[in-house]
Amino acid sequence: MLPDYISKAVPVPREKRAPWYVNTAPSYAGVFLWVAFYQSIAEGTISRASVGVCMLALAVAGLLSWALYYYAPAMLGMKTGYTLYVVGSSTFGTRGGYLMPGILMGLLQVGWFAVSTFYSTTYILRGLRAEGAPGSPLFILVAVLWGAILGYVGVKGIRYVAKVALYLNLIAFLMVLVVFLQTRGGVAQHTVANPDPWAAFTLLIQLVIGFFATAGAAGADFGMNNRNERDIRWGGFVGIAVAVLYAGGLPLMSVAGARALHPELTAFGYDAVIGAIGGFLATAMFFLFAVASVAPACFCAFIIGNSFATMFPSIPRMSSTLTGVAAAVVLAVTGVAANLAGVFTIVGASFGPICGAITADYLLSGRRWAGPRAGINWAGYISWALGFLVGIIPFLPLPETFKAAAQPVVVWSYAVGFAVYALLAKAGLQPKPVPLTQGAGA
Repeated sequence: MLPDYISKAVPVPREKRAPWYVNTAPSYAGVFLWVAFYQSIAEGTISRASVGVCMLALAVAGLLSWALYYYAPAMLGMKTGYTLYVVGSSTFGTRGGYLMPGILMGLLQVGWFAVSTFYSTTYILRGLRAEGAPGSPLFILVAVLWGAILGYVGVKGIRYVAKVALYLNLIAFLMVLVVFLQTRGGVAQHTVANPDPWAAFTLLIQLVIGFFATAGAAGADFGMNNRNERDIRWGGFVGIAVAVLYAGGLPLMSVAGARALHPELTAFGYDAVIGAIGGFLATAMFFLFAVASVAPACFCAFIIGNSFATMFPSIPRMSSTLTGVAAAVVLAVTGVAANLAGVFTIVGASFGPICGAITADYLLSGRRWAGPRAGINWAGYISWALGFLVGIIPFLPLPETFKAAAQPVVVWSYAVGFAVYALLAKAGLQPKPVPLTQGAGA
């Protein structure tokens, strides 16, 4: 028998789907407009390469995210009308799908909620001009309130957040532009302190794709609301490739410009640039960026609850969500969530090979969904394990020269997931599909 998360799934009917510019493009653009994406995007990049090289890296990263990590899951969602949990049961099996991508997606959203809590708390305190480092009573108070309120809204009021998400994204869109306009005069004066353009180029690709990897796999959830392949293609291109250039490029140039205009500025963080602008404008922007983070935080909380409730329906959604939120708050107040490069690497290592394996499965099945495969699909699990091992090379006890040469590991982890799955599937290591009682789509 098929598990409930598959047998009770109902595909989105064609008549309830919408054009790419209504759902996919603005939703993905909102992901990149989240301040967590560009807060540290200049660290280790503009000090090593020119603005032009960095912008080229962003363009390449956006195209790779669109073509490799998003396209196949989105096409599966569009062709079947099913969510990632259901279509992923082909690549990982009906029982294997509980862990991947099911529970793993929920666990990683705990990390994203921690990142949101950390930076939202930081921005709020900077807006208040209050001293509050991670671990201090004031930081803990604000972080706990933020986590509890938005965790609750993620369960009970997500439909209201969805209605205002576009306006919250517009706030971030405009604030990114305002900061750039305040600092654009110094962009041409940017100088490269420690030239190493290849290191900067690969680091940006690693950061962008690592940030995007879970959202790429969730392309199935976006795709099931699209009408056809044209929606998939254009929704992803505009919402991902174009959005990366705007939401990554303008903040990166803002940091470069601010450091040239304010020689006393030593930090590379985006919040340091806002602080250098000073006055009422800086205070307002700190609060507005925190407000704009409400939607991403609520969606993270919603996915935490949705993942665990789908896989463990006996556990109340509110309980599983708030448990995940509590863990996220601990990561935030201890400062663990401040290591964005580390977070992006872990996320990329976790979902890079998942996207690679799903893509290989999609192509081997004739660009269609093969249907749920019985039990555990070991081709999927082995390809994920080997890809994950490649993805965590920066954390392994290896020579630093090797680690540097291996970047961007998120791309290689995808490639390993794709290649190993294809080889094992050809070797007959994937189980046969189990018939659905409902139609399986195209």
